[in-house]
Amino acid sequence: MSKLNILEFPDPRLTTIAVDVESFDEALKELVQDMTETMYSARGIGLAATQVNVHKRLLVLDLSENQDQPCVYINPQILSSSGEQEYEEGCLSVPGIYANVKRAENILVRAQDSDGNVFEEQLEGLHAVCVQHEMDHLIGRLFVDYLSPLKRNMVKKKLEKQRKVAAKEAEEHVAI
Repeated sequence: MSKLNILEFPDPRLTTIAVDVESFDEALKELVQDMTETMYSARGIGLAATQVNVHKRLLVLDLSENQDQPCVYINPQILSSSGEQEYEEGCLSVPGIYANVKRAENILVRAQDSDGNVFEEQLEGLHAVCVQHEMDHLIGRLFVDYLSPLKRNMVKKKLEKQRKVAAKEAEEHVAI
């Protein structure tokens, strides 16, 4: 297993639309393992393949307290949705930024597991939010796209500033 590099906003590769997974082979199982390890290492609860520059319809989640119950959704589809909830969302591709986003409260999702078996799940609350959030990545959308252009631009500037500070700290660390 290996940790993958997570793309960060505003990287244009994050807007790539993912294609269906057609081959349920060992390479796919390895990708699922690598994505899960990357998600845990980054202290996240969800990760879409688009975020690691793999443009396939695949996402992993783990909402368990001990992060020991990973869920895999391949070629996910939302069959139905109802209700509305607002949740403060963050994203591994938009580090340190959080904003309220309205999403469906209940969803019925159909997907495949890493062996290609089809399953359906009725999801609610945080689990529903996470699946919708990660599925947005598969169509090239980030949670900041729900924000006004002004707020989105502020997010972009804040991230640029964070990167400059981190680069300067890394440079000073090397110079010592």
